[in-house]
Amino acid sequence: MAGVGATYRVQLHAGFTFDDAASIADYLADLGVTHLYCSPYLQAAPGSTHGYDVVDHHRLNDELGGEAAHARMVAALRAHGLGQVLDIVPNHMALAGRANAWWWDVLENGPSSRYASYFDIDWDPPERKLIAQVLVPVLGDHYGRVLEAGELQLVREGGAFLVRYFDEEVPVSPRSLDDLVGRAAERVGSDELASIGHALGRLPHALSTDRASVIERHRDKEVLRHRLAALCEEQPEIALAVDEEVKATNEDADALDALLSRQNYRLAYWRTAGRELDYRRFFDITSLAALRTEDEEVFADTHALVLSLVAGGVLDGLRIDHVDGLRDPEGYLRRLREAVGASAFVVVEKILEGEERLPASWPVEGTSGYDFLAQVNALLHAPMDDDDSFDSMARAAKHEVMRSSLAADVERLTELFVVVAERDRRHRDYTRSELRDGLREVIAEFDVYRTYVHRDRAPTADDCRVVEAAAGRAMERRPDLEPELFRFLADVLLLRRAGAAEAELAERFQQVSAPVMAKAVEDTAFYRYLRLVSLNEVGGDPGSSSLDVAAFHQRRIDDAARGARSLLATSTHDTKRSEDVRARLAVLSEIPEAWAAAMAAFFSHNAPHRPAVLDRPTEELLYQTVVGAWPLPAGRLRAYMEKATKEAGVHTSWVDPVDEYDSAVASFAEAVIADPGFVAMVEAFLASSGLVDAGRRNSLLQVALKLTSPGVPDVYQGNEVWDLSLVDPDNRRPVDYGARRRLLADPDLLDRVDEGGPKLWLVSRLLRLRAERPWLFDGSAAYEPLAVTGPDADRVVAFVRGSGLAVVGVRFPTRGPLDAGTHVAMPEGNWRQVVDLDPVSVYRRAPD
Repeated sequence: MAGVGATYRVQLHAGFTFDDAASIADYLADLGVTHLYCSPYLQAAPGSTHGYDVVDHHRLNDELGGEAAHARMVAALRAHGLGQVLDIVPNHMALAGRANAWWWDVLENGPSSRYASYFDIDWDPPERKLIAQVLVPVLGDHYGRVLEAGELQLVREGGAFLVRYFDEEVPVSPRSLDDLVGRAAERVGSDELASIGHALGRLPHALSTDRASVIERHRDKEVLRHRLAALCEEQPEIALAVDEEVKATNEDADALDALLSRQNYRLAYWRTAGRELDYRRFFDITSLAALRTEDEEVFADTHALVLSLVAGGVLDGLRIDHVDGLRDPEGYLRRLREAVGASAFVVVEKILEGEERLPASWPVEGTSGYDFLAQVNALLHAPMDDDDSFDSMARAAKHEVMRSSLAADVERLTELFVVVAERDRRHRDYTRSELRDGLREVIAEFDVYRTYVHRDRAPTADDCRVVEAAAGRAMERRPDLEPELFRFLADVLLLRRAGAAEAELAERFQQVSAPVMAKAVEDTAFYRYLRLVSLNEVGGDPGSSSLDVAAFHQRRIDDAARGARSLLATSTHDTKRSEDVRARLAVLSEIPEAWAAAMAAFFSHNAPHRPAVLDRPTEELLYQTVVGAWPLPAGRLRAYMEKATKEAGVHTSWVDPVDEYDSAVASFAEAVIADPGFVAMVEAFLASSGLVDAGRRNSLLQVALKLTSPGVPDVYQGNEVWDLSLVDPDNRRPVDYGARRRLLADPDLLDRVDEGGPKLWLVSRLLRLRAERPWLFDGSAAYEPLAVTGPDADRVVAFVRGSGLAVVGVRFPTRGPLDAGTHVAMPEGNWRQVVDLDPVSVYRRAPD
């Protein structure tokens, strides 16, 4: 298969399987992409709708059709000349009960599990009650209340035992069964059963972690389990005796508590997770446990199937999910590159903030495209006054999550910092509280997700700049703390202090700053700061609204100079709004007075519908959502508002829902959509402002820039036509490929405006142009801005690729046609127009 030229992203799940993907191979080939780009498809948790909750790295997902259907998909892609890129998840696994055999083994055997080293578990956490135990926060109430209510039940399955709590199950440590089995042996007078009970009790303690002991212990406990199962099956009286002991244990809360106290886990109220969890997660999701992928054995075990698909030519590329979650992203990527070879296409999901660049030492083609998305999005917005209130809101949100959902992560860092400080005579008198505050303040001042300091490499200049700047701002913000504390922490984070504990703190710190940024900014502040929500996308800065043409050009020049092959995304499975919703809402930045007047009218008209508890920002968000995604059914609006308000966490949240507020928002959403007067006002505003048409023009410009800029363009499922989707799961609704197939084949495609014909035509035309003349778009093709003069010069984005393709686009559509005095200085030569679709023109240099 040739190199990756353009991708089409699909979300696989039980409703869209390998066979469904195979069925659109011909359509994708006609569209002009080179590769199908799949969401993760290793075996995920039952019912997964996205695939990021992997439970088995050695199997293809059965719910997608398994190996047979996967083979059919591969064959269909090859028959139509298409390759494949796969999204993979190296950072974490879903716990999912017995579905994840590795985690089940850890719960059963603790540090003596064969897989204890696979997960990032702190077996000696600050919470002393969790020594050699994993916190399992699944209970709906405090442990003692749940136990005494009889909701925890011991269950025997053959020779194995487990504890069941409604749908939750956890295994019982074989070593803890000695007393129960011994009592059953006394009941029935069985020496053999007594021997099994005695042997169970003599299994090595859970703190025995050397590999030989682990393997021997696993073999011995499996032998004992099989002996017990066989004995129960062959001698009913023994089975009855054992089951009577199980029944007696369940009827005695003290006895069951005594058994549970000997487990390798501690069942706990779900609310304890934020402050006491002793394993690293994906962000704050307790059901996704982080892997120690930096370990060579873990890497090999988790990547075996994927690497075999690459080696077999099934996969041409990989997208690495959440690379910032790894302890050493560069080390991981070097190991991966060595395994997949130099020709494989590898991109990383990495959010770049501001002027941040991907580390040049990473052996990858680039990012998954959020940086391009943020830049082209800002380019479409007219300048508004800068507003630093977003920065304040984001900083406050960071402190909020560090004190709540990510408190346990900060506490583990604090414990490390205490160890480091106590070993240094100049700093040992800092209190734990001061050290914790210092950590929180520096994390809150980070302006990027993380640094990439590692004990085997010297910190880079960028690492030093980020840490020192954050420490400096923290000093200014907290004059009550000694500046020396922040200087000391900065030195530790930059490995200027030698020692294993110091290096551990530096590396662990980076795995906390990233989720703090993500939870506070992406999942909190973006739902609270509502000036113009089209700017609220990862990698963007909602407080600094616009990007001028020169700055956009400079980023593309830099990309071309580096030979960057990043994905160029405009919609993804994770964007807060689809590219077309953002493109439409961006128009509001051009008409602030008209929008303010419309909002005032909406507020006035809907006063009779407004519940007393409804706040103005939430209502403003609703109106932006309505005009951005209109026509919008009440059900979709209600679902979106529920997610947005709970993510914001101001009046309600997922953790602490406020029924009165939730009901009020839902009722208001339904009432306004059902109000003919309000609907008429919305449609009148859309018509008078030209918002729909202007948004479509923005969308076409966005498409043209994506498909002609340096990099690999990606089309998110269904977004080849107008798509007015909101945040997930709204953006994962079924795609009507039959309609798109028919539209693409229609000779009057450009006339089918409301169905998205112009967008589909432009996507297909430019993709085919890329396929016909790849040298104009590959990593060696230069990007050269064209000079533009005249009154509307700031509206024109004009450039040449590879000396043979010229692109001219116009932004700010509400300003009308370009002033006649605006001139683009086309290069000399014979140029033939191949795209003429307002607001985009594309020219190809013809032979002289």
